[in-house]
Amino acid sequence: MTKAPLGGEKTGKNPTDRAKSGVKRSVLTEGHGIPIGLAVAGANCHDKRLVEGTLRSIVIERPEVSTRKPQNMCMDKGYDYPDTRQLVSEWGYTARIKARGEEVEAKKKVPGYRSRRWVVERTHSWMNRFRRLLVRWEKKVENYLAMLHFTCALITFRAIRLLG
Repeated sequence: MTKAPLGGEKTGKNPTDRAKSGVKRSVLTEGHGIPIGLAVAGANCHDKRLVEGTLRSIVIERPEVSTRKPQNMCMDKGYDYPDTRQLVSEWGYTARIKARGEEVEAKKKVPGYRSRRWVVERTHSWMNRFRRLLVRWEKKVENYLAMLHFTCALITFRAIRLLG
């Protein structure tokens, strides 16, 4: 969630910032953290309401789903609802939702364990390094989305350059 002091479209009262105006972004990444889907909503919007918009925003062609190569979607406990699991399976993904304590236990048992959610959290961190995104100053959501897409393109360019 980020602050949006000027308000505008798709902003809402931030429950963690004394009900000041804010915006929430939902990012879908592939295994290396390269963003492939993005959606925004008001800060008071529940995470599960952003899933469909995030899935619809995927701009690349997905590989064919098979039993040999299933496509998993790792999510946190905020998405653990039957309707969200059904939506994710309709899109051809297998939902991997861990409870809060499960990853802590896995870290104790497996040396060097990294949670799968770490990948998307790292991508959010990369996005926050662009100071322009720390506070949403745009009133029009199209302008804010354009800046987010530009940031995702830069992150993708940098990641491909390092991985390639």
